Amino acid sequence: MAARRATSPRVAGTTREPQIRYDAAGQMSKPEESGAVGEWSRLAITERAEGVRISVQVRPKSSRSAIVGVREGALDVSLTAPPVEGAANAELVKLLSRALDVRKSDVQIALGASGRSKVVAVRGLKEAEARKRLAGAKR
Repeated sequence: MAARRATSPRVAGTTREPQIRYDAAGQMSKPEESGAVGEWSRLAITERAEGVRISVQVRPKSSRSAIVGVREGALDVSLTAPPVEGAANAELVKLLSRALDVRKSDVQIALGASGRSKVVAVRGLKEAEARKRLAGAKR
């Protein structure tokens, strides 16, 4: 008798299937949006008179520079530059200015210039517009 290869049982909830919901009138409503909307709502952005401030968590010396997502309320960014002589900070400013479609001079590191946790000030943007642009720039 040949031995059967064991297969793992399918774990409930591992596949993302759209949830079908019904409103009070019994009509089918739209399926849930993907987790991206919820992810960007967790991002800590403070709106000020001159623009917004965004909490950022940086990972220097990564294989590529990209906006990874949101982690613990901060924008998770990977950078190829090493954290030496401000190279990672300069690359962060360049990456965020491209993602937010603003000039590099409108982006500056307000807090945490020497650490991985930073607060970045961006002039000329509102909170909703910043969230929308960052969500579009995620890789």
